[in-house]
Amino acid sequence: MIQGKIEAFEKTVMRDHRNIAGIVVLKDGELSYENYFNECTVDSRVHIYSVTKSIISILIGIAMDKGYIKDPGQKVLDFFPEYEIKKREKTIQTITLKNLLTMTAPYKYKFNPYIKYFTSDNWVKFSLNLLGGKGQVGRFRYTPLIGPDIVSGILSKATGQSVINFARENLFAPLGIIVEKSIIFHSKEEQLAFNQATDISGWAADPMGVNAAGWGLTLSPMDMAKIGQLYLNHGIWNSKQIVSAKWINESTKEHSRWEAQNLPYGYLWWIYKDGFAAMGDGGNTIYVNTKKNMVVSIASLFRPKVKDRIELILEYIEPIFGD
Repeated sequence: MIQGKIEAFEKTVMRDHRNIAGIVVLKDGELSYENYFNECTVDSRVHIYSVTKSIISILIGIAMDKGYIKDPGQKVLDFFPEYEIKKREKTIQTITLKNLLTMTAPYKYKFNPYIKYFTSDNWVKFSLNLLGGKGQVGRFRYTPLIGPDIVSGILSKATGQSVINFARENLFAPLGIIVEKSIIFHSKEEQLAFNQATDISGWAADPMGVNAAGWGLTLSPMDMAKIGQLYLNHGIWNSKQIVSAKWINESTKEHSRWEAQNLPYGYLWWIYKDGFAAMGDGGNTIYVNTKKNMVVSIASLFRPKVKDRIELILEYIEPIFGD
């Protein structure tokens, strides 16, 4: 009976979600399902796009637990005393780390200046120069790439370490996740190749060595599932507290809302009725259902305008593996 349901589900994946690289389902902390598609294997690593943001959220929580950061209410510019404020620029002085975590900071650009951003030597300074303006602080504005790097800059400044090293020491190594290297692109072609690759273990960084916060990390489906399980375990892994339950509770409750999509938002996590999710372009997803004690990770190769992975999870995966 269940095998027939799994076969129907896999047919749906191959028909309607053809860019999926791999799916892992954990139920009650045990592996319920693991499968790979598009010639990917357990060893494949794919660019998880905006799922990276939720990883950064975890790292900010760990930095707070360790006392490197006092409070999400700290002003952004407290971390960048060297930053020169332009004349008559007041908005930027009021913006806090919490505004960045909840996507409630205004920016001066209307359309994302991607080419200037990618060719900039310093993504943090580039983003700081666009922070503020005439927009309203506290109003939700989702910024996919240009803006989140300020959080990476804060993390690096506060801890005195590169983001990747802090992540390796405090999150990746305890969970058995390997991220081999920082990757600095020297051409558009290199970046496009990275986006399509399934064999690169790394994290994109600017020429200053600061890792991207909104994109750029490669993980396996199992790595992603471990992240979800860590949060389901209230921050505990192998009997060790990796990140505090307090931070998990705070970061996975609604702080803001994308009104256009009617989607609640936490601290760089999307909030759902029975849990929360990290979501990235192409359909990359870490989904945690706290009521069903279940984690679903879906790693995907990039393709624009893919079908909704949450719908796939709710319609197929939860009914098969959630009870």
